[in-house]
Amino acid sequence: MPSQRVKIVEGGKLVIPAAFRREMGIAPGDTVVVELDAGELRVRSLSSAIRQVQARMRELNPEGRLLSDELIADKRAEAARE
Repeated sequence: MPSQRVKIVEGGKLVIPAAFRREMGIAPGDTVVVELDAGELRVRSLSSAIRQVQARMRELNPEGRLLSDELIADKRAEAARE
């Protein structure tokens, strides 16, 4: 999607063009994730940010292990040693 010029209005509000909002699947009242990266402002839908984190976690845990089960087992073993 081509870039567009927008203005910052009073109170520091940025109006996201309607076509961008539709493409992102966001609507008034939705929560978005805003990041500053190398002088650039990134705006992502919350669902997009969650999907990205989930994908990263799958990369870090490719076997699909339940890390919570491992933590519980570690805590039980530690308690048994005490």
